[in-house]
Amino acid sequence: MIHLFRDRIESPLGEILVFSDGTALRAVEFADYEHRGTALLTKAVGPHRVGPAKDPGGASSALKAYFDGDLNALDAVAVEPGGTPFQRMVWLGLRTIPAGETLSYGTFAARLGVAKAVRAVGRTNGLNPIAIILPCHRVIGANGTLTGYAGGLERKAWLLKHEGWTSPPDRGAPPEPAMGDLFRD
Repeated sequence: MIHLFRDRIESPLGEILVFSDGTALRAVEFADYEHRGTALLTKAVGPHRVGPAKDPGGASSALKAYFDGDLNALDAVAVEPGGTPFQRMVWLGLRTIPAGETLSYGTFAARLGVAKAVRAVGRTNGLNPIAIILPCHRVIGANGTLTGYAGGLERKAWLLKHEGWTSPPDRGAPPEPAMGDLFRD
């Protein structure tokens, strides 16, 4: 049985849970989606115990720095998302998309060398166990719309705006996140 370390941090998007195995980050999830995160973590690492820790692997500090405006603070955080070789390729490939930029699912799939597997890339993106640090929020619809984000589209819009992204002029600006709407049931 693997032992994991968990920290809870406050963010502009609500409480975030950070899980590490002591060497690398294994999961980052929004607390209101903890059930999803626990299921993905169990699938990735198998049976595990979780104990509290402050700033495991420096990930909590890096996330706080990111939210304070250092958009490159997450780049050096060691990650181990688990998954199949295809899933790992997709998840680790997300780190090649710089802050403030987006790619469509099709363009991202082509960049990964699997242009015909765009749907599989999209499904895999949706199963990302390490939110924000593996920036699945930077993958958008072909027409520039914000589609699919496990933490909610309001959070995706907030993260993109935080990173300085603006959509092309003919596609309109990203929707303004209504912070009061982030935590609706």
